[in-house]
Amino acid sequence: MAEATLQRSDGERLAYVHHPGKTPGVVFFAGFNSNMQGDKALALDAWCREQGRQFTRFDYFGHGASSGDFEAGTVGRWIGDAIAVLDELTAGPQVLVGSSMGGWIMLQVALARPGRVSALLGIAPAPDFTATLRGGRLSPEQMLQLELSGACDIENCYDDGQPYTISRQLLDEGADHCLLQGEEIAIDCPVRILHGQRDPDVPWERSLLLAEKLASVDVVVSFIKDGDHRLSRPQDLQRLLRTLDSLLQQVEGAAV
Repeated sequence: MAEATLQRSDGERLAYVHHPGKTPGVVFFAGFNSNMQGDKALALDAWCREQGRQFTRFDYFGHGASSGDFEAGTVGRWIGDAIAVLDELTAGPQVLVGSSMGGWIMLQVALARPGRVSALLGIAPAPDFTATLRGGRLSPEQMLQLELSGACDIENCYDDGQPYTISRQLLDEGADHCLLQGEEIAIDCPVRILHGQRDPDVPWERSLLLAEKLASVDVVVSFIKDGDHRLSRPQDLQRLLRTLDSLLQQVEGAAV
C-alpha cells in the first residue's frame, strides 16, 4: 500500500501507511532516528495483512519521509505526532508496539488515551533516554559541545554509520516526559517486553525497572540472551510476531 500523509495543525506532514482490518488493530512506533521502513515495521505490516488485522506505521516529524528538521524535533513533539496518528488514522481498540524510543512514546500514548489502548508490546523500550544521555552517557566533550553550541554529535553504530546530531532542546524538553522517576506509571493494560541482554544502547535492567513501575500486574519481560538492541534478526522477528499473536489472543478473549 502506498504511503499517505497526515497534515498536522502547524502545516507539517507525517508520512504513514495504514490498512483497515479487524480490531484490536496494531500501531507501530519506531525508535529515535529510525523510520517505518525498518525490518520490525515491515514484518508487523506483512503479518497483520495476512491476519486481516488493522495496522498503522508512520514516521515522526523530522524522520523518514515526514516533513521537518530532525534536529528540531523533541520528545513532546513526537508524542503529539503519535497521538494524532492514533486519533485520526485508527479506529477501535489498538495494541501499541514500540521499539526503543518508540517504547517511551508508546507509554505516553497509553497514558493519554487509556480508552483506546488494549495492550502494549515494547522492544528494548527506552523511556527517559534523554535523562540517561545527560546523566552520564554523553562524554564530557559532548556535554561541553552541547553547552557551547546547543548541539552535539552522537556516534551511530547502525545503517551508514554517519553520526547524528542531538540538541540541548531535545534533552531539556525530554525531562518533561520522563516516567521512571515517579512512584508508579498508571498503565493497567497487559504489557509485554522483549529485550536483548547484549543490548549496547539500553541496558536490559531498564526493562526490569519499567516493569516494576507499571501499575499493571499483567507484565511479562522476556530476555533474549544473545539479542542486541534492534532485535531484527529472523529469529527475533519470529519471537516478536509470536508475542504479538499471543497478546492479541488474550485481549480478544478478554473482550468476549
